[in-house]
Amino acid sequence: MNITGQGAYDTGTYTNFFHKLGFEQYEINAKLEQTWNELFYGNENTRIYYPMGEDKGYLLDTGNNDVRSEGMSYGMMMAVQVDKKEEFDRLWNFSHTFMQHAEGRYKDYFAWHCKPDGTRLSQGPAPDGEEFFAMALFFASNRWGDGAAPFNYKEQARRILRACIHQGENGEGDPMWDPETKLIKFVPESPFSDPSYHLPHFYELFALYADESDQVFWREAAGASRAYLHTACHPVTGLSPEYANYDGSPAPVQPHGDFRHFYSDAYRVAANIALDWEWFRKDSWQVEQSNRIQSFFSSIDVAEYRRYTIEGEPFDEPSLHPIGLLSTNAMASLAADGPHVEHFVRLFWNTPLRQGERRYYDNCLYFFSLLALSGRYRMY
Repeated sequence: MNITGQGAYDTGTYTNFFHKLGFEQYEINAKLEQTWNELFYGNENTRIYYPMGEDKGYLLDTGNNDVRSEGMSYGMMMAVQVDKKEEFDRLWNFSHTFMQHAEGRYKDYFAWHCKPDGTRLSQGPAPDGEEFFAMALFFASNRWGDGAAPFNYKEQARRILRACIHQGENGEGDPMWDPETKLIKFVPESPFSDPSYHLPHFYELFALYADESDQVFWREAAGASRAYLHTACHPVTGLSPEYANYDGSPAPVQPHGDFRHFYSDAYRVAANIALDWEWFRKDSWQVEQSNRIQSFFSSIDVAEYRRYTIEGEPFDEPSLHPIGLLSTNAMASLAADGPHVEHFVRLFWNTPLRQGERRYYDNCLYFFSLLALSGRYRMY
């Protein structure tokens, strides 16, 4: 596959923003190592990783006291990025053993959350988990090589992606990507999407590593997601809703809540757009969009972050994950070229990990931003 552009895929060079702003490499390396150690082996008010027995482990959603496919796949991506094979294998073994369906309408998908002992709380999947599982497994295969099942990483990733596209073609179940629009769904049964699930930079790589018969689909999905984000992000504020229809408009109010506004899920959109620009540089709109989101938040103190309409009107409700939002605003610097880049990168550097009950989601986004701004969120 010939991928054009001047991103890291072509150059092999990843931007180290902290170094550009004058931080020494030893400081950057130490901050990464310390953050990993705090998240995985720190005190009970900070850590989110817990080993289980001889060969498993999990990331705990500390706000909900459950284990999510989101967090498990995030933990695997963190581990492969910093070359921590033991933790990766423990997380994957837990996920494969307790969360992945072996049969039925969700075969090869993952139950989206379970108890820390592995008991499923729901059977249905959340597609952001599947795409992160697959990408982390491909990177593990390329970085460490494949072992015996279930550590035959590449085949495990291909199995997941096969289900994501083809589930239901020969019987029960639904695919995770809408066959007509090639857009990822909120859940397999839903007729709408979640803008924060769109990872065109992953799909470009799936087009290299997935089953050969599906590679054209993934190339098209990457283009479809890039175009979709133009419609889901507000043209002035840059804010996007948590759930959106296939035309990018906010999805209707759901039985489980109102997700038409800029809130927790939507924080990830800025990070995803920026990483796509860093890796592939295929859509110059991503620069403008990253400038917009940084401009919107440039005059708002982190302690004052709130829920917002996509037009930018604040609600009385404060952000549930302000450190997560700061992290993604900072990660937008990978693509932004406006006047607020240094402000957000320095503010992020000087902000510690969140502690306490709600730390899980914030600190996952924090670690990804730390990797990205260090030039360490890489393709393998």
